[in-house]
Amino acid sequence: MRRALSLTAATAVAALLLAACSSAISTPSGNTGTTATPGSGAGEGTNSAAAAGTGALAGVHIPDAWSPITVVPIGDPTFPVLGTDGKYHVAYDLELTNASRLPATLDKLEVVDAHEPSKVITSFSGKQLIDPSCPYGNCNRLKVAPAGEATDATIAPSESRTFYVDFVVDTLAQAPKATLHHLFGTGSSGPAAKTPSPFDYLAAPFDTSGGTPRVIGPPVKGPNWVALNGCCEPGFPHRGSLLPVNGKLNNSQRFAIDWKQTNAQGEFVTGDKTKNESYVDYGVNIYAVADGTVVSILDGEEANAPGVLPVTDPVLAAKITLQNVDGNHIVLDLGGHVYAMYAHMIKGTLTVKPGDKVKKGDVIGKLGNTGNANASHMHFQLMNDPSLLEGDGLPYVIDTFTYRGQVDPELVINANDYVTGEFFDAKTLPAGQTRTDQLPLNLAIVDFPTS
Repeated sequence: MRRALSLTAATAVAALLLAACSSAISTPSGNTGTTATPGSGAGEGTNSAAAAGTGALAGVHIPDAWSPITVVPIGDPTFPVLGTDGKYHVAYDLELTNASRLPATLDKLEVVDAHEPSKVITSFSGKQLIDPSCPYGNCNRLKVAPAGEATDATIAPSESRTFYVDFVVDTLAQAPKATLHHLFGTGSSGPAAKTPSPFDYLAAPFDTSGGTPRVIGPPVKGPNWVALNGCCEPGFPHRGSLLPVNGKLNNSQRFAIDWKQTNAQGEFVTGDKTKNESYVDYGVNIYAVADGTVVSILDGEEANAPGVLPVTDPVLAAKITLQNVDGNHIVLDLGGHVYAMYAHMIKGTLTVKPGDKVKKGDVIGKLGNTGNANASHMHFQLMNDPSLLEGDGLPYVIDTFTYRGQVDPELVINANDYVTGEFFDAKTLPAGQTRTDQLPLNLAIVDFPTS
């Protein structure tokens, strides 16, 4: 599901991203994820639901406490993924609801080791929660549900916020098997409370060792590819693509990347910017990232004119539906409840149909500008369900590539709707480092093997 952000200085990166609902391509499988809510009783004791947990949550105990803000993890268990910064990243989202009759203000949220709650993994407070002047990075993690901008950290009674959690560790051994969330702030102290008072309690056990990243090949080949809108901090579209679907909040795009290619001068487009053919990556081959079976496709959508995100234009927006928002697209079943999704391909270039078997490296179509997109790119993601609505985004790693550096985020944020200009000079970039089994992080510049 794509979300269009307003094209302001803080979110001009949306010029490269699509945004509305993805089509539901199959009957949802009913994956509900692992969630646990805090206890609401008074006095001493433990939350029996948490204590009865299995797997990574076995033996996790939460002291009983009145909790004005309830906390529910969004999505299925996750796991660390090795990024191009050499660190392991964990990213997930929370739903916070003020279940009391008084306003509740969140001052700080600590992520702690669920099996050793005194061990703080990371802590968020102040501008990390709310900072209108910050366009991206470790800021604005607290959102009006599901993903609107908040002006303060106070949650009105019966209202909800979402919270973006991500943290890094140097080694897998340092990654917690499960996390808890320690909330600090002011709010109701009980059913009869008349005025807010300080609160401090643990909530929401979450399994952060629920698997390992799938190793895949690249969906494109050649030099000078930029990982636009990638993992993991807030501020760029995919990370914040929470939407209410199938009776819950969901984000299939948490680890998605918009792959876009430049020339040697770091330009995405040369010549007439109003023509798709002027974009460096338009029409390049798209490849199967692993052996798999085609679950579904959409073909037949016409190309967009560059420079206009359809959902921002009243005439074009009226033509966007759940079925065509991703443009011409393919979903592959890679086995083991892992599905690969490719979006925005050129009409008539898809080489597969549902039921076809593909091998890693097979050409399956050509990169285009269809659906809710205003510039050519290859949107790619892994998810745990064939439905673009129901699936939860999965971390993954690419088997081999050359890492060349990073694009300056300010250049992307300040880009125009046609993404003209130079974003780096490939001739002055370092020779690059060969990387294996890593996830290219947001704005990484990489070269993929050509064979």
